[in-house]
Amino acid sequence: MERETGKKIFVVHQLRHHPSIITLEKKIKAGASSKKYTVDLQYITPRGNWYQYSWKGDIQKSGGVITNIGLHFFDMLLWIFGDVIKNELTASSTATASGKLSLAQADIQWLVSIDKNLLPSDAKNKGASSFRSLTIDGELIDFSGGFDDLHTVSYREILSGNGVRLAATKNVTSLLYDLRGLL
Repeated sequence: MERETGKKIFVVHQLRHHPSIITLEKKIKAGASSKKYTVDLQYITPRGNWYQYSWKGDIQKSGGVITNIGLHFFDMLLWIFGDVIKNELTASSTATASGKLSLAQADIQWLVSIDKNLLPSDAKNKGASSFRSLTIDGELIDFSGGFDDLHTVSYREILSGNGVRLAATKNVTSLLYDLRGLL
C-alpha cells in the first residue's frame, strides 16, 4: 500500500511510549547482548458482557484476547527483547490465554485475560480495575500507571512523521498469526 499510494502507514503501538517501558528498553539495549532474561507478564483487564457480544468477543473479527488484548504486550516484548525463537500456547479460551515465548534475549511466560476472577486479591483490595505485572529476573517493573495519554502520544508521533512504521510490525504480526494457528 505504501508503494502504491506513496503514503506512509503508521501503527499505534502505544506501549512503546510508556515512560517505564522506554526506560526498560534502553536498559536492555545498553546491557549485554548475550544475556537471556526470565520474564513473567500478566495482564488482566476485566470487561463486561458487552465485550463478548461486540466485535471484540468474536474471534473471527478480533482474533480473540491474544490479538485484541495481547497485541500491544507482544509488540512491547519483541521491541525490547528481539526476535521470536519459539512460542507455545499453553491455554486459550474466549476470556484468557497464556503461553511461553522464547525471544532472542528473553524466556517469557505470559497471561492475558478479561476474566475478573483472575484479578489478584491485592488488586481487588485496592479497588483496581485491572492488573499489569511485568517481572524481569525477579524484579517487578511498575507500569501500572501512565496509560491515560499513550494513544495521544502515539498520534502526536504519527503526525510528526515519527510513528511506528508498518514494517516494524512484521514480527508481532507473524507471532500473532502463529499463535492463532495454535488455537
